[in-house]
Amino acid sequence: MTDPVFFHARNRLTVADIVELTGAEPVAGLSLDLTVERVAPLDQAGEGDLSFLENPHYLPMLETSKAAVILISPKFVDRAPKHAPLLVAREPYRAFAQIGMALFPDAARPQSFFGAKGISPGAVVHPEARLEIGVTVDPGAVIGPRAEIGAGTIVGANAVIGPDVRIGRDCSISPNVVIQHSLVGNRVIIHAGACLGQDGFGFSMGPRGHLKVPQVGRVVVQDDVEIGACTTIDRGANRDTIIGEGTKIDNQVQIAHNVMVGRHCVLVSKVGISGSTVLEDFVVMGGASATVGHIRIGMGAQIAGAANVKDDVPPGARMGGTPAQPLGDYARELALLKKLVKNSRVRSGQGTDEGSAP
Repeated sequence: MTDPVFFHARNRLTVADIVELTGAEPVAGLSLDLTVERVAPLDQAGEGDLSFLENPHYLPMLETSKAAVILISPKFVDRAPKHAPLLVAREPYRAFAQIGMALFPDAARPQSFFGAKGISPGAVVHPEARLEIGVTVDPGAVIGPRAEIGAGTIVGANAVIGPDVRIGRDCSISPNVVIQHSLVGNRVIIHAGACLGQDGFGFSMGPRGHLKVPQVGRVVVQDDVEIGACTTIDRGANRDTIIGEGTKIDNQVQIAHNVMVGRHCVLVSKVGISGSTVLEDFVVMGGASATVGHIRIGMGAQIAGAANVKDDVPPGARMGGTPAQPLGDYARELALLKKLVKNSRVRSGQGTDEGSAP
């Protein structure tokens, strides 16, 4: 079996190029003419590879790394081997991302799976749809009447764009994405299998049965948003569901009707946000965390993974547990519970062995 390389560097970068791009500072003796053409982890890097170190967990790898250039945080420079090819950067990971973007721009957004330009003969585009010059549509994609799509956008195979949907410029709509009743801004990335604009889960419940409530709002996705694979975003019931500028959403996230997500939020895999919840700007929600409906999470708040939020969260708070509480209180609660279990074992004569039966 052949071993294909899926991403090829567009060019090479010299150390001088990297310094200009990132502002990193070379250690004495590092040639500005040295070139890199790939990126790799410290333990696998070799000639021509650039790597980085920001997490102290990987410090032991510095001793044996054969990377051509290593981006490193200032606090770790003194712990590096002598003559290591170091570039000192205040934020090594961010610098690494900038270099990766320069070397592999195609990896930053999904491309046409068909390698096509323009509208594939296998696509179905309604005659009333309006596509600017430079739109790519892969085989099997369906674009409905009066849909509008901006230049530079890629619509992947078997994607479905509903009637009257608006999609801006330089977007990537991956295979099997379904978009309906939605307005999508510029430079938005939507990964495979995501669904936007389906009706929200709205019912008037009662002993005579559950009466469906028509969902007549939209989904509005602002510029520079990224939406992960198999994520679902319901349209609003009586107002819009909004995803703010620059927000990054992981795979398998559920966002219910009327939710308002602020700018530059981060929602990790399997987050669930109930209807009419408001997330202010720069909120971070860890994996598998969730909210009840009709609450507000303040600007810059952080919700730990698997936490369940039932009340408003003030700006800048850090919350964890179920129901969610301030992270310090949650940590103390866990420590106290552990101590109670340990004391209970001692009193019952079972000892403190972690492997003993409760």
